[in-house]
Amino acid sequence: MASLLGGAGHLTAVVAVAQACRRLGHDTLLLVPPSLAAEAVRTGLAYRVGHQPSKAVVDKVWAQLRAGGPESDRGLIDRELFAERATQAMLGVARAACSEWRPDLVVREPCEYASAVAAHEARITQAEVGISVSSIERGVLDMVTPIIERHGPGVAKAIGAAPYLTSFPASLDASPWPITLRFHTPVPAVKDLPGWWPGDERPLVYVTFGSVIGYLREAAGVYRSALDAVSVLSARVLPTVGRAVDTDHLGPIPANTHVEKWVSQADVFGHAAAVVCHGGSGTTFGALAAGVPLAICPLFADQPCNAQLVRAAGAGLVAADQADQPSGLRSLGPAEVIAKHLSRP
Repeated sequence: MASLLGGAGHLTAVVAVAQACRRLGHDTLLLVPPSLAAEAVRTGLAYRVGHQPSKAVVDKVWAQLRAGGPESDRGLIDRELFAERATQAMLGVARAACSEWRPDLVVREPCEYASAVAAHEARITQAEVGISVSSIERGVLDMVTPIIERHGPGVAKAIGAAPYLTSFPASLDASPWPITLRFHTPVPAVKDLPGWWPGDERPLVYVTFGSVIGYLREAAGVYRSALDAVSVLSARVLPTVGRAVDTDHLGPIPANTHVEKWVSQADVFGHAAAVVCHGGSGTTFGALAAGVPLAICPLFADQPCNAQLVRAAGAGLVAADQADQPSGLRSLGPAEVIAKHLSRP
């Protein structure tokens, strides 16, 4: 089971498959980069830690994305960071894991290619578990094929022919993959939230922008915008900011708001009246599955596409025109969509 550098969402789908395999009596091994090692520990699964591109390399790619113009097109992160640099960094450890552990199956998330190269070389069956809608995952594979073929000739064809696993519903995710297997993640019983608002029975609004934004310089502006906007709501507000954000640096916290680094989304969805988010696939489809309405402020990656799907389905609201803008790192905070839509009676 292999996952790449990135937010915890990159690991979540792989862990879901690993846990299902464990329930069936199989042994599993996670392969993660250092940036996801702490998350791997929390899963309780066996894991190995590989390597990842240096911070200087990662910062350079993000700087290109911020700069705009030809270098900020939607494929920059996938090509330069995931397919090229991250694959180079992880490939040695992936090969060693396949050689030493000899798995019967390699399951990878779409941004991670080193395990696909290693599995193809060792003639080990592989499968991919999606983290975005299937059309995006297929388009990215086509785009990065020339790069990953340099790591291992024939690997792109092997990925394209392998089973594609997804928990997203066919109604919102028509799949171009020849073998698409859809699964449902078991829904845990809803737990009570801690008593952060004693005696306050107002509706709960959950605010999250995923785990990646916390590593970027834009995080401060995004969270400050959100906190300012929710201060006027007649609601209890729970923002989660990820483990990379120092909550002491967020500035004044509104009286109706309690900030946490991380809370189980399944628990929050069971209590929330609305979710304000970035449009990341895990949060978006998780909220839809729980029947919670969405207000989406897409920032980058697959988020504009997800926002378009939600808006077309009538399942949520999107910050003005954000889902229609070209891909690239957006600076718009969530204040507009929260103030305009969630403050309605």
